[in-house]
Amino acid sequence: MFVEPNLGIARKKNQRQFGWIEIICGAMFSGKTEELIRRLNRAIIAQLKVEIFKPVIDTRYHSRYLISHKDTQIRSTPVQFANDILLLSEESDVIGIDEAQFFDSNLAEVANHLADRGKRVIIAGLDMDFKGNPFGPMPKLMAIAEFVTKVHPICIRCGQIASYSHRLTTADATILLGEKETYEPLCRSCFNEINESPGIG
Repeated sequence: MFVEPNLGIARKKNQRQFGWIEIICGAMFSGKTEELIRRLNRAIIAQLKVEIFKPVIDTRYHSRYLISHKDTQIRSTPVQFANDILLLSEESDVIGIDEAQFFDSNLAEVANHLADRGKRVIIAGLDMDFKGNPFGPMPKLMAIAEFVTKVHPICIRCGQIASYSHRLTTADATILLGEKETYEPLCRSCFNEINESPGIG
């Protein structure tokens, strides 16, 4: 269970300001965005200045809101490049970033820069693509983060905890937006069984 660090941000003159990076990762339907929104809402309640970003290509639910599978939502700013976040978060105490796997490789550098400037950076994203390979900038982000929370959905086939996002279509592009009609969460055993079976998956 994630133990939330002190929400306070140092503001007094000559008081050192601490920043850090938090990662929320896992497969599709694991509650990553839900957890991200929960942490951001707590920061808002604590009267901190919060900015929230997502990749411009993610338009599945709404172009300007983060919306979880449970319909929890919070307003966000769509950006095309990771460096855009630096320009738009200058006055923020807390920065939230969703669907991090879709950002370019500069995202880890951006997150480090923000944390070095005393910002709390909370990032959610898929840790693996549909083939089970590390996804985009997520491995580097997980390596540099102070806190990493891995959340799990339930395997749709056997009921165990799931770690994989199995694609239900034959499309081979790494990035393919979709929901339950396109992906299903699977445990390691079911994922391996499907991908080892000729003509299946």
